Amino acid sequence: MKEKQTHSIPLESTCKITDEICLPDTKLPRVVIVGGGFAGLALVEKLKHKEVQVVLLDKNNFHQFQPLLYQVATSALEPDSIVFPFRKQFNGYKNVVFRLVEVEEIQPSLNTLITSKGKVHYDYLVIASGTTTNFFGMDKVAENSLGMKDIRDSLNIRHMMLQNLEQAAITCDDDERDALTNFVIVGGGPAGVEMAGALAEFCKYILPKDYPEYPASIMNIYLIEAIDELLSTMSDKASSKTLKYLEDLNVKVLLNEAVSNYDGKEVTTISGKTILAKNLIWTAGVKGQFPNGIDEKHIVRGNRIKTDANLKVEGYENIFAIGDIAALISEERPKGHPQVAQAAIQQGKYLGNSILNLINNKPTQPFEYKDKGSLATVGKRKAVADLGKFKFAGYFAWLLWSVVHLMAISGFRNRLMVGFNWAVSYFTYEKSNRLIIRNFKPKSLIDNTEE
Repeated sequence: MKEKQTHSIPLESTCKITDEICLPDTKLPRVVIVGGGFAGLALVEKLKHKEVQVVLLDKNNFHQFQPLLYQVATSALEPDSIVFPFRKQFNGYKNVVFRLVEVEEIQPSLNTLITSKGKVHYDYLVIASGTTTNFFGMDKVAENSLGMKDIRDSLNIRHMMLQNLEQAAITCDDDERDALTNFVIVGGGPAGVEMAGALAEFCKYILPKDYPEYPASIMNIYLIEAIDELLSTMSDKASSKTLKYLEDLNVKVLLNEAVSNYDGKEVTTISGKTILAKNLIWTAGVKGQFPNGIDEKHIVRGNRIKTDANLKVEGYENIFAIGDIAALISEERPKGHPQVAQAAIQQGKYLGNSILNLINNKPTQPFEYKDKGSLATVGKRKAVADLGKFKFAGYFAWLLWSVVHLMAISGFRNRLMVGFNWAVSYFTYEKSNRLIIRNFKPKSLIDNTEE
């Protein structure tokens, strides 16, 4: 039972300390949003200052700009450049409330959420909880490798990389040194490609300066992709250009190959190849994560929640799903919409209008996704772009990628910090301070210690 606490300042409204989370009293319809990613944040922005009470619940107190996680991982940016506090974002939004909790269960029959801190009642519920790394049931790989889904993952990758490079300068064992300086990235989508390019530039420009003890050629980067092309969701031109860019950067690209096991030191592939590496970064797949309580018959491939054309979860009248977690399946899109930021943002904006229409007894239109194109970068001055009929690569694609991502970051200060770091890097190839703030331990070592 939750302990009662004393407060030296008045509580919001007239709430009492109970098993319910304290929220301001309101006669307005309450829209509860689970998750403050791109979709959830876009929905909040659409509903701010409207005749509804908006309650955002998230296990973090900040929004993170996931497309640039790889730059934090490779010391190109500091973490505070790509995260932005929710409370700062919502300053002045009088109808928006944020609570730092983890949602554990949905009780649809009671219009109630069970969280780590108490209950929350809703009139409309929006699940925007996103995805987590999918290791496809390979427990050993999950124990010994790192995904790249949030800012903590990025910092873990950074610390792992720097610790291993420092250890490589200490050891006299050749095999150990090889394992410490070899990097394997699994997954040839945008995240994997961008991570491989960033690591290759680190190897080319930073390693010789920071680690003169050994040549830059000691650091090998492998990119493993299970099918026969990179960036499979983009054009053939983008795929082939990306492959050339990576090979020019000395990245060893293994196509039609997949990881079957990883013990923390040796990567094994399905074809029988083995690679000595103490650095494995997994970007090969994601799966939905959401609270318990949604009927399993509405869960589809990838652990996504099936919705109708209005993003309403099938079988429920006042529960919606948006962003990566939502699967709006149709003849045109049998796998649902792509799990990218632009789809999530469009769904958040659309649902804001739809909920207001529902409240006011107005008709709603089905969601229509407008694909604005795809961009991916492979390093400085190297990127690919698919914008409708226009498909191009090189410097202009990289410049466009930079502008689009810079403008999408939350907060003027963050944009300024990222822009400044990029400008310095452009002219000097320098990166942020390469500091080991805390000791990183693989999950397997932590688990063994706890046992």
